[in-house]
This record gives sequence, C-alpha cells and structure tokens, in this order.
Amino acid sequence: MELLIQFLLLAVGFVMLVKGADWFVDGSAGIADRFGVPQLVIGLTIVAMGTSAPEAAVSITAALKGSADITIGNVIGSNILNILIILGITSVIVPIVVAKSTIRYEIPYMLLITGLLLLLGYTGNEIGFSEGIILWLAFIFYLSYLFVMAKKNKEEVQEDAQKQPIWKLIGGAAVGLVLIVWGSDVTVDAATAIAQYVGLSERFIGLTIVALGTSLPELFTSVSAAIKGKADIAIGNIVGSNIFNILFVVGTTALITPVTFASGFVIDTLVAIAAGALLFSCVIYGQKLTRGGGALMLLGYIGYFIYLLK
Repeated sequence: MELLIQFLLLAVGFVMLVKGADWFVDGSAGIADRFGVPQLVIGLTIVAMGTSAPEAAVSITAALKGSADITIGNVIGSNILNILIILGITSVIVPIVVAKSTIRYEIPYMLLITGLLLLLGYTGNEIGFSEGIILWLAFIFYLSYLFVMAKKNKEEVQEDAQKQPIWKLIGGAAVGLVLIVWGSDVTVDAATAIAQYVGLSERFIGLTIVALGTSLPELFTSVSAAIKGKADIAIGNIVGSNIFNILFVVGTTALITPVTFASGFVIDTLVAIAAGALLFSCVIYGQKLTRGGGALMLLGYIGYFIYLLK
C-alpha cells in the first residue's frame, strides 16, 4: 500500500511539474511581451532565478544550520546536469536556436565565473567571506549587463499581450513557479522512497534521483519553452541558472559561513567547465543546438556518471 501511495505521489509530482512549467513559461513570456522586455532577458533573470529556487533554498538553509559543506556539490552537480542533461534532452526533442548575445557574452561569462569559482576554492580549500563578496560583485556586474541589454534591445509591445491583464500574467507565472518547486519536492521524495523500497543504495539515489530532482524545474521549463517556440527562454533559463547558482547561491552562502571546497570538487568543477565549453563549441558556428549536439551532451553525462560510480 505504501509503495502504491508513492507511485501516486510520483504521478502527482510530474503533473504539477508539467502544468507549472506550462503556466510559468506562458506568464513569463507574456510579461516580456507586455513590457517589451526581450524574452532572453526574462529567461536569464526571472525564469533562471525561479527555477534555481531549489538549489538556493537547499544551500542557504544548510548554511544557516551550519552544514554548508553540501553547497559546492549541490551547485556544481546542478550546473553539470543543467547543460549535459537538461539542454541535451531539450535539444534532442526540439533543436534550440541560440541568440548571438548568448554565444558572445553569456556563455563565456558562465565559463569565466566557473573558472573563478575553481580558483577561489582551490587556493584556500574554502569559499570564505571575502570570496563571497567577490562573487556578489560579479553578480551585480551581471545584473547591470542584463539591465543595459534590456534597455538597448527593448522590443515592441505585442498587441495580443496587451489584452492580457498584467496581474493575470504575474499570477500565472507565480502559481506556475510554486507548482514547479513544490512538484520537484514531491517527485524527489516519492522517487527516493520507491528507490529505497526497491533496495537501491543511498549513494546511487543521491547521484541520480536527488541530483536530477533539483534540476527538474529547469528541465520542464526548458522543454516547455522550446516546444512553445520560446527558445530564448529555454537557453537563457539554463545559462542564467548556472550563473545564478555560482554567483548568488555560493556567494550568499559564503557571506553566512565559509563554504568547504574539498579537493574532489576540482575534477567536478573542471567537468562543469568542459560541459560549458562543449555547449559553446556546439552553438558557435550554426547558432543552434541541434539534436546531434544534444546527443553528444547526453553521452558526455553518461561518461561523467560512470566516473562517479568508480
């Protein structure tokens, strides 16, 4: 009976994720159209920060409880999954057109700050208060860039968007985000309970179900956005989430308490850099993440997963 309940909860969690992603993308895209804000900017900010809520909540709550050790693993693991799994699956379903600014600025900046995280962590085996300030300054610089880009590339307000009341768009996006985060939590708990019932090890559960579970918001939002033809939101969601995870999540956690950067994280951070470099190489020429590129990313994660099991 208990197992049946968990399967039902798993189904409910997936329904919440699907509907939540649907409303969140529609609401966010509508807000962008309503105010003439480029959808890429919405993807890099509101959508990216919203879908990164589970990572932020886990890391900052852990820091407040004196357990900041999980922060780096949580962030780096999520960033690798975001690129190799989320973008891999999304582009296999629907090839994603990538904006020039994403190729020229956002992806290189994501690579730069991932390298910065590696440098800061490797030199002292922890991310302390001063490093947290550095990460926050880089975050403020990123937000300033987005503000300038939004003003520079302000789009015409769409007529159909004007017909939608702004409160309805914001409400739809907010309810969608709540369903995404809540659905992610329900899905992870149910899947973990089922895995434990079957007899899978906690380590295996942590490396697969829980790691992918915290990235479910990005997965459902990106796939939903790509299917709806909102490619800028799909790619902006992932790149923005990765930047947000490092600069805001790690930076904020470090301001609360020092974040341990174990030697084992050096390899994981290098994998995160390699994943970003793979994304960059896949889109730099054709400005599109094709099904072939997506398949290559999925193969890359399989290789990383095999490494983790050793």
